[in-house]
Amino acid sequence: MNVSIRQLEAFLAVIEAGSFTRAAHRLRVAQPALSLSVRELERVLSVRLIDRTTRRLELTEAGREFRIAAQKIVADLDRLVRSTHDLAEGKRGRLVVAAPPLLATAIMPAAIADFRARFPGIDVVLIDTRTDLIINKVRAGEADCAIGTFPPETDGIELVPLTRDALLVFCAADHPLAARAKVGWSDLKGLALVTLTRDSGIRLLVELGFRSADLAPHIAFEVSQITTAIALVEKDLGVAVLPTYAWTFARFCNVVSRPLVAPVISRDIAMIRAQARTAPPSLENFVRVLRSHAQQSLPRQPEQRRFARRKRATEAPPHTR
Repeated sequence: MNVSIRQLEAFLAVIEAGSFTRAAHRLRVAQPALSLSVRELERVLSVRLIDRTTRRLELTEAGREFRIAAQKIVADLDRLVRSTHDLAEGKRGRLVVAAPPLLATAIMPAAIADFRARFPGIDVVLIDTRTDLIINKVRAGEADCAIGTFPPETDGIELVPLTRDALLVFCAADHPLAARAKVGWSDLKGLALVTLTRDSGIRLLVELGFRSADLAPHIAFEVSQITTAIALVEKDLGVAVLPTYAWTFARFCNVVSRPLVAPVISRDIAMIRAQARTAPPSLENFVRVLRSHAQQSLPRQPEQRRFARRKRATEAPPHTR
């Protein structure tokens, strides 16, 4: 059986208009073509749907029953078309994003809230998990995209930079380094260091910084989580070299951070997605919002800006204070 949507729409238009002539005008088709569509529909169904008289059209019993089903089919199709169009336009859908826990804390809440306000039809799901699991989740299709720090060339992965993140030194508020505006790697000589384990990309950058200063780090604690490192630093059990977004947790502790220079070591925070998978239509809009919030969330910390303002005020001539 081969019933077309065009035939259903012709049948319904004739019934609603009460006339083949008015229905043809409404659909902007020739009357003979419209009449042929209805006759073909009746032929395929092997039943008369409309009784035609010189004065009016009347539905048969089969026509009345068929009209209810036809209206539902056309309405369902219309909803499906509109829904698919909204999906294609990025107005509706679902987006699954993965991120390491602390970076997710620093960037994602504000970014998701902003995105939902702009695109309320998109449901955003956040997976906070370890960095070493994120790429596999993206490859397996468990996440549409992810944010983090990743190798620049990873098979099957497209990488879109969002912002730059620099290493900082974190120390207790009463530590001698806290009095400085910036700290050189050579200034860490002999200091107890709280560092992350070797499976962390941050640890590799820290070792690079020490090598650049021709120093060997004096490791006091080696931990897996940035939050643990900050807690140890707060008790003055060592200093830690950590990324900018560690301030998300450190700001609640009695800890300060200072820029590390000579050299400055930075890296990209990026969004990744699987190259072999079709990206959700909403992803492009999400990346724009995400980039904006990544750049807002990871500038020089407010704590550092306060230090700079206090230092300028202290150094200003008396008449300008």
